Amino acid sequence: KANPFKTSGLLAKDADKGKSTSKSITMLITPIIIESLDAIDIAAEKLLQACPKARVFAFRAPMGAGKTTFIKAICRKLGVTTAVSSPTFTLINEYPTDSQQSLYHFDFYRLKSASEAFDTGAGEILFSGSYCFVEWPELAEAILPEDTIRLKITINETDNSRIVESDLS
Repeated sequence: KANPFKTSGLLAKDADKGKSTSKSITMLITPIIIESLDAIDIAAEKLLQACPKARVFAFRAPMGAGKTTFIKAICRKLGVTTAVSSPTFTLINEYPTDSQQSLYHFDFYRLKSASEAFDTGAGEILFSGSYCFVEWPELAEAILPEDTIRLKITINETDNSRIVESDLS
C-alpha cells in the first residue's frame, strides 16, 4: 500500500489540516452483537471473517464501551502471545503473534492533534500492512489509510450487550 505521507511529501503539520491523498472508503459490515463477555471471541472471529483482507480497524465508542476488551479478543484470534492492554499512555503497543508477526494497538485519546500521531511514527505503522487497531481515531483521521475499517461500538442499554457496526459518520 502506498503511504501518502511518505510518497507525497506531506508533513506532520499537514496532518492537522486533514490533507491526505487517500479518500475515505466505508466498508459496510453486518452488525455484530456481543451479548456477553462469553460471546466476545465469537464476535471477534465474525469481524475477521467479514473483513479478511483488512489490516487497519478504527473503533469509535464512548468511554467504557469495550473497545480495548474487543481488541483483546481480536488479538487472541490472531495469535497474540503476550498480554494485551490499552496503550493509553504509550499511544502505541506492539504485540507479537505465534506466527512471528506484529500487531499494533493505538490509543489516541490523549492526542491534541493529528501531528502528534504522525510524530510517533503511527503513519508508517498504519501503512505497514500489519494489523492495526485504533481506539479514539477522531484526531488521527488524516493519517488513516483509505481502506481502514471504521467501526463504532454502541451499548444496548436494555440488556448491556454491545453492537459493533460500520461507522458511517
